[in-house]
Amino acid sequence: LSLPLSLPAKLINGGIAGLIGVTCVFPIDLAKTRLQNQQNGSRLYTSMSDCLIKTIQSEGYFGMYRGAAVNLTLVTPEKAIKLAANDFFRQHLSKDGQKLSLLREMLAGCGAGTCQVIITTPMEMLKIQLQDAGRIEAQRKLMSQAAVRVPGGPVELRSHTAMQLTRELLRSQGIAGLYKGQGATLLRDVPFSIIYFPLFANLNSLGGCGADGPAPFYVSFASGCIAGSTAAVAVNPVDVIKTRIQTMTRGSQEDTYGGVTDCIRKILRQEGPSAFLKGAYCRALVIAPLFGIAQVVYFLGVGEFLLSFLPQQNN
Repeated sequence: LSLPLSLPAKLINGGIAGLIGVTCVFPIDLAKTRLQNQQNGSRLYTSMSDCLIKTIQSEGYFGMYRGAAVNLTLVTPEKAIKLAANDFFRQHLSKDGQKLSLLREMLAGCGAGTCQVIITTPMEMLKIQLQDAGRIEAQRKLMSQAAVRVPGGPVELRSHTAMQLTRELLRSQGIAGLYKGQGATLLRDVPFSIIYFPLFANLNSLGGCGADGPAPFYVSFASGCIAGSTAAVAVNPVDVIKTRIQTMTRGSQEDTYGGVTDCIRKILRQEGPSAFLKGAYCRALVIAPLFGIAQVVYFLGVGEFLLSFLPQQNN
């Protein structure tokens, strides 16, 4: 077993990994949100590539990064909490450094998923509003064009910033406004972590270079990608529910939802079971490199390297 990392190193590794990962995959995440939010009768996009092309045409290249600032600000504490919490629970559940049983690995993942929701829920709440704004504006523009037959052009976005949204939510609903959809977020993130962390640990151990040495970084990257995409697709139905519940602005003919069960019932009635798989491949494409990069940064020990430049305190 490798020596346990210090908490500051874990936090730095998780934060750096989150920043790199989000920068790489954010446009796909935007496409996922827009595809998940489309309801029957208001379909603007047929696929991920169609969504990204139309987004660039109507909102410009940086339209694909709407809401990225929120993610880049909050993904560092979110990923740091998730990775550090999983390590913390694994260390406390292991008996004298022995390998964890599958049940204990799942318990550690459950603890990590529960801890991260503190940051994840408000981050996703703000990000979803910003990501989906372009879809809503494009839909309104199409409806007005159909009514008055005006030629098309770039979408004029009513630009809300994350700070404006936060102030608006706090003023109208208090802190609960930022935590709307927390139940659905827990239902997504806890099962995700229960699947991801044990699967990653077991895949990673298959590529180890011996009893004591850690796995090579490419094994960690592949394990992170496989475990991440598997867990992402498994919990996608709950991700669709969470996205729908957290979306505040809707198209004129789109359903509103009173909670998780109401959302499930309406989606099944209006769109059928296949609607729960909307954006699943986008989510796999987002999560796989996100967690692959996270594990590489973690195993390369970037945090430890940076901390080594700090002066050591002598007792």
